[in-house]
Amino acid sequence: MDTNSPSTPALRPPGRPIGRPREFEIEEALDKAIVVFSERGYHAASISELKEAMGLAAGSLYKAFKDKKAIFLASFDRYKQVRNALLESEIAKGENGRDKIFRMLRFYAEASEGETGRRGCLVVGTATELAIADADAAERVRLSHARSEALIESLLREGQADGTIAAGVDPPQTAKILLCIMQGMRVMGKTGADTGHAFLVAETAMKLLD
Repeated sequence: MDTNSPSTPALRPPGRPIGRPREFEIEEALDKAIVVFSERGYHAASISELKEAMGLAAGSLYKAFKDKKAIFLASFDRYKQVRNALLESEIAKGENGRDKIFRMLRFYAEASEGETGRRGCLVVGTATELAIADADAAERVRLSHARSEALIESLLREGQADGTIAAGVDPPQTAKILLCIMQGMRVMGKTGADTGHAFLVAETAMKLLD
C-alpha cells in the first residue's frame, strides 16, 4: 500500500491521542507556566491565567494535565531540568575545583539580578509556600537541595585534591553553607536588591575556601 497516497489517513505516533499537544509544545507551555508560578506563586496563579500564558486551549490543557497541581509539578520538573543543564554547562568550563565553585556561585548571582532575580526561583518559592503542606512539593525541594549540596561537596573535594581549596575546609559543612548562600541570593534577588549585590556576595563566599 502506498502510504504517500493522498487518500491514505495520516499516521499518528502510537500512544498519543488525537488533540494531545506534542512534547515540544508541552515544553514551551511549561516554560511559560514557570514564569507565572515564579512571579505569582502557586496559590495566586489561576487556571485561566495559566491557560492564557501557556497558549493552550482548555481541551488540550486538560488532556496534558489533570489539574493545576499537575501543571505545577511538571513546571517544577521542567525548571530543574533546564537550570541543571545550564549549570552543568557553566561548571564544565572551570579549570579546577575552586574555579568551578566560583562559576556556580556566579551562576546563582546572575540569576539573582534584574528581571530574572525579581521573578524569583521556583525551588525557593516552593520551599516557602508549599513544602510544609504538600508531600510531592516537599520531596521535589528535598531532592533539589540534596543534589545541589552533593554537587558542591564534590567540587570542594576536587579543589582540595588539585590544591586550589584549603585542606582544612570541611566539605560537607561548607557545602551546606554555600547552598544557603546561593538560595539566599535568590531570595534577595526577589526583593530587587541593588545591582551587583549578589556578585559581591559570591566573591565574599569564596573566602570560605581559604
